[in-house]
Amino acid sequence: MAATAKPNLLLLPVAIPSSRAGLVCNARFPPLRLRIAAAASQALTSPVSAETPEARQMRLETEAALEWGGVREESGRLLEQTAAAVTLSAPLDFGGVEDVSAVIAAAAGGRLLAVREICGVGRSIRAARGVFDQLKRLSEETPDGRSYSPLLDILKDCDFLTELVQRIEFCLDSTLSVVLDRASDELATIRKERRKNIDMLESLLRDTSTKIFQSGGIDSPVVTKRRSRMCVGVKASHKHLVPGGIVLSSSGSGATYFMEPRDAIKLNNMEVKLSGDERAEELAILGLLTSRIADSEMKIMHLMGKILELDLACARGSYALWINGVRPDFTDRDSGTRLDPNTECSIFIEGIQHPLLLEQSLSMVKESSEAEKGQLSNEHHVSPMPIPLDMQVRSDTRIVVISGPNTGGKTATMKTLGLASLMSKAGMFFPAKGRPRLPWFDQVLADIGDHQSLEHNLSTFSGHISRLRKIVQVVSKDSLVLIDEIGSGTDPSEGVALSTSILKYLANKLNLAIVTTHYADLSRLRSVDDRFENAAMEFCLKTLQPTYRILWGSTGNSNALSIAKSIGFNQEVVARAQEWVEKLLPDKQKERQGLLYGSLLDERKLLESQANEAASVLSDVQRLYNEIRSEADDLDSRVAALRATESEKVQQELKFVKSQMDQIIKNLEVQLKNSELEQYNSLMRKAEAATASLAAAHQPTDFTFTDEENEGSYVPDIGDKVYVEGLGGGSMASVVETLGEDGSCMVQYGKIKVRVKGNKMKLVQRGTKDTPASSPVKAKFG
Repeated sequence: MAATAKPNLLLLPVAIPSSRAGLVCNARFPPLRLRIAAAASQALTSPVSAETPEARQMRLETEAALEWGGVREESGRLLEQTAAAVTLSAPLDFGGVEDVSAVIAAAAGGRLLAVREICGVGRSIRAARGVFDQLKRLSEETPDGRSYSPLLDILKDCDFLTELVQRIEFCLDSTLSVVLDRASDELATIRKERRKNIDMLESLLRDTSTKIFQSGGIDSPVVTKRRSRMCVGVKASHKHLVPGGIVLSSSGSGATYFMEPRDAIKLNNMEVKLSGDERAEELAILGLLTSRIADSEMKIMHLMGKILELDLACARGSYALWINGVRPDFTDRDSGTRLDPNTECSIFIEGIQHPLLLEQSLSMVKESSEAEKGQLSNEHHVSPMPIPLDMQVRSDTRIVVISGPNTGGKTATMKTLGLASLMSKAGMFFPAKGRPRLPWFDQVLADIGDHQSLEHNLSTFSGHISRLRKIVQVVSKDSLVLIDEIGSGTDPSEGVALSTSILKYLANKLNLAIVTTHYADLSRLRSVDDRFENAAMEFCLKTLQPTYRILWGSTGNSNALSIAKSIGFNQEVVARAQEWVEKLLPDKQKERQGLLYGSLLDERKLLESQANEAASVLSDVQRLYNEIRSEADDLDSRVAALRATESEKVQQELKFVKSQMDQIIKNLEVQLKNSELEQYNSLMRKAEAATASLAAAHQPTDFTFTDEENEGSYVPDIGDKVYVEGLGGGSMASVVETLGEDGSCMVQYGKIKVRVKGNKMKLVQRGTKDTPASSPVKAKFG
């Protein structure tokens, strides 16, 4: 693992560093991103209800059963490791250690590893042993060698697999990535024979090629390999110079042949055989080494995880030296040495600097120093160091309200505490003085910034409240909550009321909450509830600039009027503004509360009215939906009824037309003479064809078949209405005569009678046995 100038703490874990895959680069003093901790320091939560004696006892028993104390101890162990890494007299060399987790997994999965992969595993294990040996040597050279114990303990139960490493190094050359002859006696014998055979083959081909050249068969002697066989080059026109030779290939132009001489065939065959034997033996050796690695999977992964943990500790130590960080201690409300709430502080930090701001300043100092060494331009702006902050919170305080002007440092102060708590959990030192102490927070929950979202239709206030709702849901007795500008973005009276309710609720649910505000009313909660504490950001009225110092126990002002007066604003306007301020002083609180209560009642009535109206609309919509659903379900039956009605009307019209035509025909038959009968019959055929076409056009195209009878074997009966295939689109005929057991029958369609097989008919409607009599004209046609 190559060393770099930055310790990559982006992979820094909170509880179990060895579970991380991949290694962290060792470093001495670089700038680094402290955004690491927001995700890394989330650990187990322990949500509890109000702390009655019974509830507290139950919580302690549950935490003991779940080994909750072990999670807290993990942060302490990480801090011990960081402290030991800070005292290292020389940086540990992690060069050569690689992330071999994927290779180990592949071996365990049955894949044959390549020479390069096996060498990487062996090299990493040996490098890990080198780190351990270096650490032991430094410990022995140090008068107080016990200071390195937390680092040595990381690797104390590791197996460095000495035998496996020696076997890999004996069999493989990691520089050339080849299998060595000494890997096995069989491989050594095969390679010896192969070298001897190749020498003989090359000597033969050189002599042959020289003779071809001397005979003018080639411009220069050529010995090459084609199709895995050694051969010589010869002009196509001089092919006879290689008698008995085999042409293996030719040049692109076809002017040159590459031929295997007859005397070289046996040697080439031997080369192919020995080459295959060598490859097979190499694969056998690689397979054996792969199997050894797969068998040692758990040991290798455990070792690599511990090396990662050691590397992380060294990276944290390097970072601590770079920022001049100090080690924090954890305070515990439930420990045997309970803090005195009147004199002791659960949070006591002197001179802490915001880590990100400090990082920027140190980076600028480093760049300026490098520029001076390189005699570059002196126009390098050095960022000033962040102003140190003192933080003191009593052990019985649950809510700290920070007030003061904009850009006064309220949010930066809150973020600094949040980062300090996360860094402590992750085993990191932070820039401060002395020996700071703070609680071990199981989670840090923050509402900082504008959570406005057009996509989700959230205003600034809606986004703010949505975030607070989530915090209230997941907060636990050991949580730290950070809220910036609580209750902002809405009417001040409602904002104060809502903020007060939220803070009083949280006071029973968490370890500590830090909130910033411009509402003076929230600062007055300290006078009625001892769990609240005030803090203010100092502001210099002379310079009209914030000092970025925090004054604990004080209430800050926005100083808007003082600033306006100092810069020469219209004095009449300022004076009138001062009068309004006085009207809003505490003696007007009852009046303001009454107004707020009345406003809340009006809002409640409005919401109830809107709810009733919404319920009425919902009822109407539900009724309309049920009606539409009912009509939709009945749609098929209504369509069928409509079709039947229309079909019946058409049938009645057709019957009327047929009866009229029959009457006309009878009249004509009486009037016509026998000599005119033949001409009449011809005209009648045309008339009946036209009539059939007209009837077909008025027949319904869709019939409702009697499925129960059609699905079985349908036996036609006289008078049945049937659909006959091939009798015209949508035609319906009547059964007038049954003819045989095969189901065939005579059907009549208009004036036409035809014999139809049973499988060509479908029953439409059962009829009577009364059939229409054949007309005299039809008899004559027959």
